[in-house]
Amino acid sequence: MLSANIVLKTFHEGGWIMWPVAATFFLALCVLLERSIWWISLKRSLRPDAQEKAREALGTGDFGTAWKLGQDLADPFLHNLNEGISHAHTSMLAAMHLHATKWIERSEARMWILGTIITLAPLLGLLGTVVGLMGSFASLGDEALGVTKVTGGIAEALIATAAGLAIAIGCLLPYNYFRKRVSTFRGAFERWINHVELLTQSAKAHGHDLEAYAAGRHLKR
Repeated sequence: MLSANIVLKTFHEGGWIMWPVAATFFLALCVLLERSIWWISLKRSLRPDAQEKAREALGTGDFGTAWKLGQDLADPFLHNLNEGISHAHTSMLAAMHLHATKWIERSEARMWILGTIITLAPLLGLLGTVVGLMGSFASLGDEALGVTKVTGGIAEALIATAAGLAIAIGCLLPYNYFRKRVSTFRGAFERWINHVELLTQSAKAHGHDLEAYAAGRHLKR
């Protein structure tokens, strides 16, 4: 209860600029929570063992097994392989790249909000500083209340600035972490697609025709 009262008192002393600052805080909190849940869900969906089995099946020309693994599991890389197999009779690589792009876009979703908040929150704090100091200087002519208003205005300026900086700093670390995860995810997709292409060419060199298999699946639909 005491902590809540201190927070409310500090919020009130920060002036009206604390309302938009608080709005950026809650927005950042929602985005961070949503992104954390998304990445956790993605990690749980990955099946490295199944990916290895799919690569082995693809390299030996067992396209049916590779296809079935992608159908039975929620792994995005296995789904990416299925997209490639489905369109092997037209353009396997193009289909896999388009599918990977959709996943990369999902991994980057709402990151622009965090980037905006990192810039906006300190600017709001700076605005609070300017407003507080303007109020302080405006009260200098009143000798009776001058000292109280000046100190109050300075306190308002410092509180708004500190809040804005705290939000920006609090968002910067997870923002860079998520950007790193996106970069790693993109690199993993690129390696996966290149590896699939090499395995497909190897199977083709041993007489296994993926294009014919894909065309057969296409005709069965």
